[in-house]
Amino acid sequence: MARRSGSFSSITEPFRSFWHRFAYGLLILGAFALMVLGKADVVLVERARIAIADATTPILTFLSHPAATVSDLLQQGRELRDLRAENARLREQNERLMQWQVVARRLEAENRTLRSLTDFTPEPAATFVTGRVIGDSGGPFVRSVLINAGTRQAVAKGQAAMTGQGLAGRVAEVGYQHARVLLLTDLNSRIPVVIESSRDRAILAGDNSDRPRLLYLDGNAKISPGDRVVTSGHAGAFPPGLPVGVVISVSDHDIRVKPFVEWHKLEYLRLVNFGIRDAAESDPGLRIPAP
Repeated sequence: MARRSGSFSSITEPFRSFWHRFAYGLLILGAFALMVLGKADVVLVERARIAIADATTPILTFLSHPAATVSDLLQQGRELRDLRAENARLREQNERLMQWQVVARRLEAENRTLRSLTDFTPEPAATFVTGRVIGDSGGPFVRSVLINAGTRQAVAKGQAAMTGQGLAGRVAEVGYQHARVLLLTDLNSRIPVVIESSRDRAILAGDNSDRPRLLYLDGNAKISPGDRVVTSGHAGAFPPGLPVGVVISVSDHDIRVKPFVEWHKLEYLRLVNFGIRDAAESDPGLRIPAP
């Protein structure tokens, strides 16, 4: 056996030495021959490439399975890690919500008791219609928008116009298929409001700027930037508690409010009927004369 192994090695030794010596040149010649063949017979080379690809595809597919399996396992591991963190966050949030639920139930029970003691009359259920803004300004109103909803959709003058952020204005004119909403910032707008923290009453007056003013505040009122402003419900214009804005600046003669509504993003308005008649119709003293 040793002789045969040695004799075979002695036979193949010249070929191996020849290959080692001229391998680089043979490879270059082979590549050049393939290039010439590809130029001479494109169809043959294309068929050969397709055949080789078809033959090696099962092998590559088989070899790729372990890599894909490892990748899937790693992905599942990452997902499990993220799920654990998410579950921990949700459990913490759920605990907080349960605490708030207990507080809300206690407050609800107290409200029911107080309402029964004071013979409280509940407010009528509110209904609403959502309309799209189809036009800006017009007529005597500088800061107003046109909505594609009118008496056909049960829209009435005096209804509150709201967005997801808060009160935007009130319906000033109504047609069969449209309504004009007078915005809080218009010169003709006057809204009874209250400072949410101190309960000081005032009138939010527009002046055609983006920051309406607070008028008729009590001299002893303590107002600070950051105080929330909500509707007071007085004069029957709006129900109490509708979010209006936040005090942004306070000076000796001027208090400005930044409305919650983002005017540059005003696309849709919800016209809400709180069951309250138009204040201008019920009380002539609230009518604002045209400038």
